[in-house]
Amino acid sequence: MGFDQREAVAYHVFCQSVIDNASNPVQFLPLAENTIAGYKEVHTDGSNKFIYSRFLTPFLMNYSGWAIFADGDMVCQADISELWALRDESRAVQVVKHDYQTKANKKYLGNKNENYPRKNWSSLILWNCSHPDNKVLTPEFIQGQPGSYLHRFSWLPDELIGELPIEWNWLAIEYPDNAMAKLIHYTLGTPCFKDYSNESMSECWKEAYERSNEGFD
Repeated sequence: MGFDQREAVAYHVFCQSVIDNASNPVQFLPLAENTIAGYKEVHTDGSNKFIYSRFLTPFLMNYSGWAIFADGDMVCQADISELWALRDESRAVQVVKHDYQTKANKKYLGNKNENYPRKNWSSLILWNCSHPDNKVLTPEFIQGQPGSYLHRFSWLPDELIGELPIEWNWLAIEYPDNAMAKLIHYTLGTPCFKDYSNESMSECWKEAYERSNEGFD
């Protein structure tokens, strides 16, 4: 999972929402900059601290097995095992293939929000870490590639990019409210930011936030 100290609360709320709905044990690995040995971020663009480290997932898994990457600004409303069950060995990755034009030219913390091909495809990735085409994803390779190449999965032929149901990466504000969304993505701004605290589907995030605070006297 993506971790950025500027919205650390979002990471923990997302974990809470996954745990609340999970039917099997789940292991979380925060992609925090200071914890990733062997990789130094050299890119100077990007709106968060894990915008490139997500592509290290196969490397961090020793190019073995499967893993889910998710941005930190999400809330899970379904059993994550349902997503895990969608693994397709014939694909190198599986993503929700969004096709939309954004409603806003700015997002959280004043970051630019531009339209580009395959926007938000990389925000939720079901990784086939052992697929031979993913072995190119070394720290050195990732450091040397521009964001456009990585976020469009340009190292893969299109037939190796599998599709996930849109309910597993539902874009709040950008898409209409959807009570059936399995995973809500607050891509423009997590409700922890005051400018987005009362935006579309924010009540779902706030419920998970309250759960994460249980135990405080």
